[in-house]
Amino acid sequence: MSGDLSARKIKRFSESERSSDFDAATQKALEEIDVCQNEIDNINEKASEDILKIEQKYNQLRKPFFEKRNQIISNIPNFWITAIMNHPDLSTLLDDSEEDCLHHLTKLEVEEFEDIKSGYWIKFYFEENPYFENAVITKQYHLGCATPKSESTQIIWREGCNLGQPSETTRGGRKRRYEMKTFF
Repeated sequence: MSGDLSARKIKRFSESERSSDFDAATQKALEEIDVCQNEIDNINEKASEDILKIEQKYNQLRKPFFEKRNQIISNIPNFWITAIMNHPDLSTLLDDSEEDCLHHLTKLEVEEFEDIKSGYWIKFYFEENPYFENAVITKQYHLGCATPKSESTQIIWREGCNLGQPSETTRGGRKRRYEMKTFF
């Protein structure tokens, strides 16, 4: 049985062997496959462009409904903090002081980048609060790169209220800087 198995193994070609050592018929077939694949790639690229245009069109059609929904939400006290605290993933990101701060969140908007697939913005709108001066904090999430990254509006913290400020901890009589992870 092992003799049959070794006879059926497919030869693996090295980089230099891939384009040479084929008979004329095989070489012609490979070139035709390459032409077909290039056509498929062109169609896929066109499809991506068309899909992007359709997504952009429907994002514009959704906008008035998002605005209407935000207007309705504004009539519900503590809507956003309640939604965030009841979300299984988001609620785990917050400590007590961040939760208190998010009681001042009045509106949240998500907007995709123009090309849709490379990222999006989240805009957090806040009422006057004891934590920071910003009325709007924008977070940008860039997904188009190998490692997704985020950027945020610089937050203008009020005196003694910087929730993201590293704290000093004492362990074994030594002080060391401890960088806190924060929602902000």
